This record gives sequence, structure tokens and C-alpha cells, in this order.
Amino acid sequence: MKKIFLLFTAISFLSSCELDREPFDSYTQDKIQEDKEASIEVLLNGCYAQLKGWSDVMHRVGEYPGDNIMIRGTSTDAFYSFISYQHVTNNGRLSVFWNNSYKIISQSSDLIKIIKEGESDAVDQQLGEAYYLRGMIYFYLGKTYGRPYAQSPETNLGVPIVNGLPADLNNLTLPDRSTVKDTYAQAINDLKKAEALMNADKSAAYATKQAAQAMLSRIYLYMSGTYESPNQEYATQSIEYSNKVISSGRYNLLSRASFMKYNTYAPDAPEQTETIFAVKQVASEFSGYDHYYGIGGMYANIQGQGWGEMYASAKYLDLLRKAGGKNDARWAFIDPQYATDATGNKTEAFRFIYDVFNAGGTQTGYNYMQQPLKRNPDGSFFITIGTTNYNLTTINAAENQYSIVYEGKTYTGEKDYMMLLNRVYPMYYITKCSLQDNDSHLHSPIISRLAEMYLNLAEAYAKKGDYNNALTNLNIVRERAIVGGSYSSLNSSNAVQRIDEERQLELAFEAHRGYDVYRNGQTMTRRYPGPHLPMNDVPATSLRVVQYIPQSEINAYPGTLTQNP
Repeated sequence: MKKIFLLFTAISFLSSCELDREPFDSYTQDKIQEDKEASIEVLLNGCYAQLKGWSDVMHRVGEYPGDNIMIRGTSTDAFYSFISYQHVTNNGRLSVFWNNSYKIISQSSDLIKIIKEGESDAVDQQLGEAYYLRGMIYFYLGKTYGRPYAQSPETNLGVPIVNGLPADLNNLTLPDRSTVKDTYAQAINDLKKAEALMNADKSAAYATKQAAQAMLSRIYLYMSGTYESPNQEYATQSIEYSNKVISSGRYNLLSRASFMKYNTYAPDAPEQTETIFAVKQVASEFSGYDHYYGIGGMYANIQGQGWGEMYASAKYLDLLRKAGGKNDARWAFIDPQYATDATGNKTEAFRFIYDVFNAGGTQTGYNYMQQPLKRNPDGSFFITIGTTNYNLTTINAAENQYSIVYEGKTYTGEKDYMMLLNRVYPMYYITKCSLQDNDSHLHSPIISRLAEMYLNLAEAYAKKGDYNNALTNLNIVRERAIVGGSYSSLNSSNAVQRIDEERQLELAFEAHRGYDVYRNGQTMTRRYPGPHLPMNDVPATSLRVVQYIPQSEINAYPGTLTQNP
């Protein structure tokens, strides 16, 4: 049975009364009973260890299909299918995600089988952590391979629910995929059990009662329907669980100044008061390879490490600019790479985005244009493109906004400095996934943090038509990021845009955006420079909003495993 798919390489720790998987090969059932709490801790840490490889793909599959990032060019790496929506059935990264997910499900299921509830508070905490990990993973699997909950969850397929192998391995047949509704129900049941069992005040590097509540808040938000057709029952439950986390008193939003250094804090650092749960990475286990090929290495080159080939999108940058100047604290995670001369001086420039057309006159995309800024005798600005001078018209000098008429069309751009280009794209590095403990691209991927709870409240209240409470919670996040940036009102005409934009700004580069658009029945529009087919919008009804199950897992599966269309 060694061929029982990569999908379940860690299945059933105790199926032969012996733990035959490194580093647990010395843990027999008898040894576990000798010192149950210590033994279970070792086994539970094995589950946490699996999250490290899992979280790398989790980030890419959640963030890359969104509109926060752009890549400098096409890539042969399997992650490019997430960006391009050109899905393939042999995506190696998705195989890692699927395999690690079911390893965690298997290992946590075996722990659940061997731990008897009620033996002690400490053992109950461990049992709760196992339930949390299993429930969280089912949710992530369900939203990656199953269609958005608002789209017929009773009939659309989620993932197989296999909580450990049956006793008869010689005649092994595993079930096909459960429905989206049943997959979410499995996650909810596990997380509610976790909530009931956990009471220890552990750091954000471990599952806690509040981590389970935070995940339930998100799951119910995903189930709350669209703004146009909300499910108020689930919106109410999302509110309930968000408030449980907030009222626990265990977490506080970082100050504006501290938040601008959020990426530098480890999840269990004393300065960290906002993170609820993260997949902790430590420098001693983070190799030179990880600094290049990990999450942050694609977003920037820092301290001489990283490829720096994927940048903040023009759409995301424009959202930041809406606050005016550099007033939004979330600029702290964007690091523009400016060109300097031999003495370290920068050159003033004007930068704008223009439409690109093919020979037949059909628009095919967008591109950046930047040129050094020059002054007319009257003090106004102009730039030279080729041999032609183009005058700039002031829109808002205080915010460095000017317009230009180029090739018969008026474009708005930014007075700034000449930036370094990668191919033809200005290099707006992203640092939110780097610099933990000031170590290049060391990063502990965030699963839940307090700011999300306020944003969940804002959206859920809006879906219930309670715009006063929606406004209150939206402004809690907005006021921290933008001094004097609070909205004075929220209503049916502006709530969707304001809440969605704030969520995009705040949770960018944390693997939310690739799901948030589709769960609310919206269309992903990426009308900005990059090789990502910018003229192709992706509606929530598209087949490509969910991933293919790796064909290798289907081939190895002992039973039917239905592929996505």
C-alpha cells in the first residue's frame, strides 16, 4: 500500500501501532501513554511543521489570482498559472498544497483518535489544536477547489472528507468529493469543537480559542452570500464570532507607527499584539534557498537576496494614492526602487500609464511611461517623449497629480522621481512578506489578525443593512491607516466600494484577494500593466476561479476523485 498516493503519505500514524514517519518513528502507542502530554506535543508539532510548506502555496494560490500584484513577465514556474488563469492539471505547486493539506488532516485526525477528551486542561488544549488545524485546512481546501459558497453549495463539489484511513487497508476505497456545503460544515464542526476545548493563552504561533473564533468569523462571512443577495443568518454568525475575538481582550490593533513595522515582528514577539495566528518561521530553519524562492523573494531584493520580479500593481498603488500623498500607513510595505546618479541624487520625473493597441487598433493592454521632468520658462512642467515635448496640466500639485495629452488621449500621472525598471516596469517592491527580525525575506505567513475581524464586521453589518455599525468598524481600521481619513457616512450607494477597497488595502499580500472578489459574486478586473492578459476580466461564474485537482492525485486515489471542469 505504499503507493497510496502522495496525497496521504502521512495517513494513519497508528494504523500498525507504530509511528513510522520521521521524526516520530520512536513513538509507539505504549510510549505515548507513558507521557501522553509530552508525546502528543511532539506529534502536534509535526502538524505545525507541515504548515510551513503548505503556507507557501497557500499564499500564492490566494494572492496571485488577485489584483494587488503584477509580474514583470511570463514564467515557466507553476505559480504563473495562478496569475494567468491558464490552469493546468499537472501543477506541481498545487500537488504540494494538496499533499500537505491532507497530511495535516491525517495527522490531526490520528491525534483526535488517540486523545481522550477531559483528561486534563492541557490535553484538551492539544486536542483543540488538532481540531483547529483540521478544520482550517478543510476550509482552505474547500475555497481553493470548490466554487464560491454563494453558487449552489448543495450541489457544487468541495473536497473528499477523509479523517484518517479506515481499518481495512486491503480493500481501501475512499469517498469522492463532498459538496461545498458539507466541506464547510466539516470545517465549522471542527472549529467549534476546537473553540470549546482550547483555553490556554498561547502565542500567535499556536492555535487558540480565539484563532478558532477568527476562522469561524471568516467562514461565515464566506457563507454570507453577496451584497446583492446576502444570507443574513450567516452574516449574523460572522458578527458573533468577530465580536468574540475582539471582546476576549487578548489582542489590540498596533499603533499606526508600529503597524508600519508589522512585517518585522515575529508572531510571538512581545511587540506583536495584533496577530491571532500565523505560521511561524524561524531564521535557523529558513535557508538561503527560502530567501530567494520563498514568498518574499519574488516581491523584492533585500539585503542582496531575492529575485524582486513581482511588484505592487498599478491598481493597488492607485488605491493607496486615494488617501493623498503618502498619508496611508500601508505605503510602508511598498518600497519604490529609484534610480540615482553617482552622488546618490534622484531625478525628478513624470510617470503615467497609457493604453497599448495592436496594429489593427484593438487595445491589448497598458504600459508605463516615465520621463525626466523639465520646466518651461513660466515654471510649468513638460516631458520629452522621443523628439516631442508634452506639457503637463496641474490637477492637484499638493498630491503631485498632473495630466498629459498623449497620442490623442488625456492621461493622469504622478510627479515623482525616475525609477529603476525591470524590463519596462517600475520596480515597486513589496516588503510585507519580508524582513521579520530584519532578516531579508524571513516571514511568518499570517492566517488571522485583529484588523480582519473589524473588516469582517463592516462587511457583515453592511449585508444586514446596518450601515451605522458597518461604518464604525470600517473606520477603526481606516483611522489607524490614514490620519483624518475616516468616512463620515456609509450607505447602500457607497458601502460595497468602500468596504471592499479597505479590505483590499489592509489585507493585501495576505492571500485574501483571490477569494474575496469571487465569494461576493464580483468580477476580477486587472486593467493595468503586466503580462497577465489585462483585457480579460474574470467573472465569479468563470470555471477558472477554482483550481484543478492535481491529476497525479486523481490517478493515485483509491476510488473516484472527480475533477473540476
